[in-house]
Amino acid sequence: MKLRGALLRHQGEDTMSTRYEVAPGYRVNVRSGPSTKYPVVRVLPLGATIAINCQKYGEWINGPYGTTNIWDNIAPGEYVSDAYVHTGSDDLVAPRCS
Repeated sequence: MKLRGALLRHQGEDTMSTRYEVAPGYRVNVRSGPSTKYPVVRVLPLGATIAINCQKYGEWINGPYGTTNIWDNIAPGEYVSDAYVHTGSDDLVAPRCS
């Protein structure tokens, strides 16, 4: 089960985006697809926050916020396991990726 927590909201010029904290103490691998079979394209630094563009189902991952097969798209061709993201939900919090 995921822990509930506060969302970070940042005021932009015209829009407000929701950012989610990555689990404290983790440098999370960002992959090119929703599985550990995809290559790592970069690594998020400690204390990172992310905006989730969309989400899709993929490989099951066990992490600090539970076990899930939800992967968060954070940029074109960039995915992180939702098991390392503090969304406060066990379900999707963004639209499904097409």
